[in-house]
Amino acid sequence: MGIPSLSPKQRREALEKAQLMRKKRAELRAKLKAGEITLDEVLNDTENEVITKMRVNYLLESLPQIGKVTAQKIMEEIGITESRRVQGLGTRQKEELLKKIR
Repeated sequence: MGIPSLSPKQRREALEKAQLMRKKRAELRAKLKAGEITLDEVLNDTENEVITKMRVNYLLESLPQIGKVTAQKIMEEIGITESRRVQGLGTRQKEELLKKIR
């Protein structure tokens, strides 16, 4: 199965949507880093497409005091794969993440 061919208009719309998602993700990460929003609030917002499609390790790295190594270690301890997105987390995994971060 190959990549679908898009019309110039469809391609432009897809690029605009991707740019908007990156911008919203960056804003969310900045809020997390500044402490304006908590991990608990983020994990409970199951309707926000920006959050649900974000990779868990990317989300954890946005938290204060957590870098790539710490995020990877936390995910390994809980049993979350590196490619897991927030929408794919189970209830137990969310609870474990919150326990580790607090």
